[in-house]
Amino acid sequence: MFLFLFFLGWEKLQDITIGIAKGIEYLHQGCDQRILHFDIKPHNILLDQNFNPKISDFGLAKLCAKDQSAVSITTARGTIGYIAPEVFSRNFGNVSYKSDIYSFGILLLEMVGGRKNKKEDLRVYVEDNGDAKIAKKLAIVGLWCIQWHPMDRPSMKVVIQMLEREGDNLTMPPNPFSSTSPTRINASTLARHLNLDLEVIPELE
Repeated sequence: MFLFLFFLGWEKLQDITIGIAKGIEYLHQGCDQRILHFDIKPHNILLDQNFNPKISDFGLAKLCAKDQSAVSITTARGTIGYIAPEVFSRNFGNVSYKSDIYSFGILLLEMVGGRKNKKEDLRVYVEDNGDAKIAKKLAIVGLWCIQWHPMDRPSMKVVIQMLEREGDNLTMPPNPFSSTSPTRINASTLARHLNLDLEVIPELE
């Protein structure tokens, strides 16, 4: 079953997003080598009979060492609408595991809004205050994940911690499409504010 077939309710949607995030975290940190998927999108997220998400289609994936902070690719790879800016142009930063996090952020925002980048929309209802809190939390996490510069995006470990806790204390991210935002907050600052254990992974400037 493909993700986005129908709306399942906000609590179930939250569970699915956490499952997807844990799957991506496993690819990035749980294997002997880091696996960069490069094509995180709805059609590559399958749900089993219990609505547990499974990441599929590794045709564009790339292996790299866990301590490798940037990877080299000769051409852009992925699906339009989900590709991180740095995959198109190195002016935005280095291509790394953060490119998958950008794609996850787009996916997350589409789940919250009930729409795809293309074609049909899906009716999504917020029925009570609990639903509104979950929707707001998912939206904030999604906006953190699509920050324009890779170094400003949280690691998937931090994303999971954000998704699993109450959303009241989450900091709103700066405008992800403004490269000169005067209130720019990076992922390290976010983790300190939330009192999260940020996994230290070196990045190239």
